[in-house]
Amino acid sequence: MAVPGSTGRQPGGLRSLLRRPGTARPPSAAGDEEIVAELYREYHRPLLAFVLRLTGGDRQWAEDVVQETMIRAWRSADRLDDRTSSLMPWLATVSRRIVIDNRRQREVRPPEVGDGPLENLPMADEMDGLLRKVVVTEALESLSPAHRQALTETVLRDRTVNQAAEYLGIPVGTVKSRVYYALRALRVALEERGVTS
Repeated sequence: MAVPGSTGRQPGGLRSLLRRPGTARPPSAAGDEEIVAELYREYHRPLLAFVLRLTGGDRQWAEDVVQETMIRAWRSADRLDDRTSSLMPWLATVSRRIVIDNRRQREVRPPEVGDGPLENLPMADEMDGLLRKVVVTEALESLSPAHRQALTETVLRDRTVNQAAEYLGIPVGTVKSRVYYALRALRVALEERGVTS
């Protein structure tokens, strides 16, 4: 427990683990673990409090930022100077930059939404389309073969009256009258089956 007015640092601590500029620190896994442990022991709480303010109270985001900051401090441990009174200014600057980068990334990417809103969207029911096709097919079958053939050539196969007349081998006027009467009969047949326009 730290004595009031002290920095809470233990003798030796992080300062003894960092190298002075111009001196080499021998790489070792044990030394790296000590640096990370000492970084967390000394700076985790004040850094987390600082980052919580930056993230607007989002604790999970703040924890991620602190962890990334500690990783960067560990990677830069050989460049940190043990003569400084505190690493907090350097850690705070790194954390602030990480938060800024995260915000920029979030602004570029549209917000993600779950499947919830999609579940509430009305979707066209395929059954309605299928029933409509069945009803129209039945209504077409109720027409005379000549009327059905005239409608098939002009409406369904998208031919002009002249092209339909040539294909069917009948005069153009006959095709026009068959299409007219076929449409009237089809409208009546659809109304009988409950289909209205």
